Amino acid sequence: MKFSKLQATGNDFILVDARNVKQDWAKLAQTMCHRHFGIGADGLILVQDSDIADLKMRIFNPDGSEAEVCGNGLRCFAKHVVEKGIYQPICHSERSEESRDPSLVLRVTIETLSGVRKAKAYMSGNKVNRVEVNMGKPQFEPEQIPVTFTTDVIASKAKQSPVISYKLTVDNYQLSVFVLSMGNPHAVSFLSQPIADFPLSKIGPEVERHPMFPQRTNFEIARVLTRGKIEARVWERGVGETLACGSGACAIAVAGQLLNYLENKVDIILPGGALTIFWDGVGEVLLSGPVEEVFSGETENTKGKS
Repeated sequence: MKFSKLQATGNDFILVDARNVKQDWAKLAQTMCHRHFGIGADGLILVQDSDIADLKMRIFNPDGSEAEVCGNGLRCFAKHVVEKGIYQPICHSERSEESRDPSLVLRVTIETLSGVRKAKAYMSGNKVNRVEVNMGKPQFEPEQIPVTFTTDVIASKAKQSPVISYKLTVDNYQLSVFVLSMGNPHAVSFLSQPIADFPLSKIGPEVERHPMFPQRTNFEIARVLTRGKIEARVWERGVGETLACGSGACAIAVAGQLLNYLENKVDIILPGGALTIFWDGVGEVLLSGPVEEVFSGETENTKGKS
């Protein structure tokens, strides 16, 4: 079974053309994503056929769980299917209006568990060097996230904002988290101190598995630097701390804008690099950033060892 490994601001994934392949993907993800005994990645992404979009993406976390959607994974997916010739757009090319570079922009629609997402792959020669993904509209209703009230949680709505703030006590640490869905659940906490000082490896797992999140959650800590720039770290559900997270960056930007911390376009500075988020405050959230292939190879035994 052939595979490619791609990374988007340090968020790395193994991509497999699974249109004609059947496997125990959850078990295989655990094997292939292992940093020491496998290829090593933040997730295993499958390319499959779709009846409602150009192609379908499925993503499995290193613990074997399947995620609804992944922003950086979508960007890697778009680059992969275009460059490998899996998807060949016919009538979706245009000249980029966002750059002086006359590179082509190819459009791809991708089915995910949380709906169809639209991607724009920016070409330089025959390579995709940047991808923008429409991540859909953020959701704020508790049942859409999903989130439930527990006895140790105090909830309040921010003034004139749909985002809900929850007061959590985690391992004697007092947190205010803003919860929303970007197709998957997120809890965002804004800090006043440098994010490097926050014990994310200790607090992250506790927030991820807090009883108020029936499907667990992604957890982001962020510090506003300017109205157009934020520094952040992410604890991803089923993964752990990652160098970047596309949907997490979107969640940070949405919460920050609703709290009047940010403009509608913002750069999220993550350990793996910068992601640019645009949201008009009403519609879909746009995620943009660089993406590259790291290497490709072939597994020697798809039933276990890779």
